[in-house]
Amino acid sequence: MAETRRRRQVAIIWLCALGVMVGCVAGIGAVLFRALISFIHNLFFNGTLSTYFDANVLTPPSPFGPLIILAPVIGGMGVVFLVKHFAPEARGHGVPEIMDAIYYKEGHIRPMVAATKSLASALAIGSGASVGREGPIAQIGASFGSTVGLLTGLIAWQRITLVAAGAGAGIAATFNTPLGGVLFAIELLMPEVSPRTFLPVVLATGTATYIGRFAFGLSPAFAVPVAIDIQVGSSTVETVLAVVVLGLLCGLASWAFIRTLAWLEDLFPSLPGNDYSRHAIGMLLLGLMMYGLMLTTGHYHVDGVGYGTIQAILQGQLVSTGLLTLLFVAKLLATSLTLGSGSSGGIFSPSLFIGATLGGAFGSLLLLIWPEFQFHPSDFAMVAMGGVVAGATGATMTAIIMMFEMTRDYHIVLPLIITVAISVGVRRMLSDENIYTIKLAGRGHSVPKERHSNMYLVRHAGDVMDKNVVVVPADTPVTAAKTALEEEGKVMVLERRGRIAGVVHPADLAAAEEDLGAPPEPILEDIAERRILIAREDEILHNILTRMARRRSDTILVVAKGHRIPRAADVRGILGCEQIGACILEHYVRSS
Repeated sequence: MAETRRRRQVAIIWLCALGVMVGCVAGIGAVLFRALISFIHNLFFNGTLSTYFDANVLTPPSPFGPLIILAPVIGGMGVVFLVKHFAPEARGHGVPEIMDAIYYKEGHIRPMVAATKSLASALAIGSGASVGREGPIAQIGASFGSTVGLLTGLIAWQRITLVAAGAGAGIAATFNTPLGGVLFAIELLMPEVSPRTFLPVVLATGTATYIGRFAFGLSPAFAVPVAIDIQVGSSTVETVLAVVVLGLLCGLASWAFIRTLAWLEDLFPSLPGNDYSRHAIGMLLLGLMMYGLMLTTGHYHVDGVGYGTIQAILQGQLVSTGLLTLLFVAKLLATSLTLGSGSSGGIFSPSLFIGATLGGAFGSLLLLIWPEFQFHPSDFAMVAMGGVVAGATGATMTAIIMMFEMTRDYHIVLPLIITVAISVGVRRMLSDENIYTIKLAGRGHSVPKERHSNMYLVRHAGDVMDKNVVVVPADTPVTAAKTALEEEGKVMVLERRGRIAGVVHPADLAAAEEDLGAPPEPILEDIAERRILIAREDEILHNILTRMARRRSDTILVVAKGHRIPRAADVRGILGCEQIGACILEHYVRSS
């Protein structure tokens, strides 16, 4: 690729320095982003101008009374305007766009995305939209990492490393979870995990966490009462059985969340009207849901990030099985309506809310059925929070470590591991795609679910293909082909009525020389290789290698993107073991 040749690779020490710079911006961005959310929330819910707002406290009734129903609608109109006119990538929950940039755009994220995402998501969350703040800050950090990589002229793998570092740093700063931020980048974003990519990410997340702690303090995201005698971490048979059942429920809940969100993301664009009217419908339903909960339970619950409700569950203030079940269903629908109708925000916090209500309801039900078993529903709430996060996102290690960092409760680690493993297994049986990749899969952009150690897997077919090809009629005599093309060494793509009929390599012509004198004279189609695969110019090598292994073919014809039914005229080059081997060799030469 011409652009790659013009760019440079810096030493690891300079890449680490750039990682620290990205971490600083991500940390400061997290602080400013939370302040902006607080300002907008106080304006919409209280009519005051203030940047102080404790998200871990339940929102009191608004002095605006039933007019608060319109708050998400008004805020939503601003969100649609920003997304529509400045950065369509800012719509949704952010992480899929980062993945798309890493795997299909070589780490290119427009700087405008960071500004638009921060304003749109702050407006959405502050006005009551049921989304989280972690996805936006991850996209903001990733956008800055991409900008730094472009301004400094870095090659693709180093630019991608900074994108992942920025996203992980944003997560670390907003949740005070440095290890969780690192694992988030590793599990979900980084195509390569090695010292050269790991060190910049670690430094970025560590830097961002320090800045976040200066602003927000050292306390974990959620306070867990030390007075509670944790029994769910014990090794009794009853406890293990309960944790296994909870894992199954978390897997089902994760699948339901993924499918509901995907369904509404497909449904709303098909409704009559424009982006504004469709989003207004979704936000009006959310506003009615918020006010209905206020009238019946005394709190809005499903507005914003929902940390107040989570904290109340962990403190043992919400233990009613019926209420927790209601909140579980309400939050799942509220978040799906919010994002499906076109809002901007993350899904990590809603996943925590869904898990907390599910686990709390499960624990409360167990107490009713089995009163002699001594434990507290909040124990199961903490475990289920990790279970739903892992099941929905597919980030198993991230969920386990982040739950420990967010609660500082070591007792939950063992049951958390069991619940997470079962939850992810159940969700994968029901849906191969997680809540991030299902959106990309709809665009035809599949993302590798396994962690690989080489950046060449994100190279595009068009970058490494051999362009020395020529299209010839399939009925061309072999003698004529030898005379005209053998010396040029071109690979011949055979065409019959516009369709691709096979491939003939120069070596195939030489092998057919002994049959040239025997009538009837053979034509190219007689000696052609027909076990070939088709790839678009923008398809990544990971997908191509997978298909080659599955179909047992070593020849790929690369065609122009944008054509549904490729024809011979669309062929741009050929990709085989030789070209892929050269790409791998180039990768290792550049890395050494």
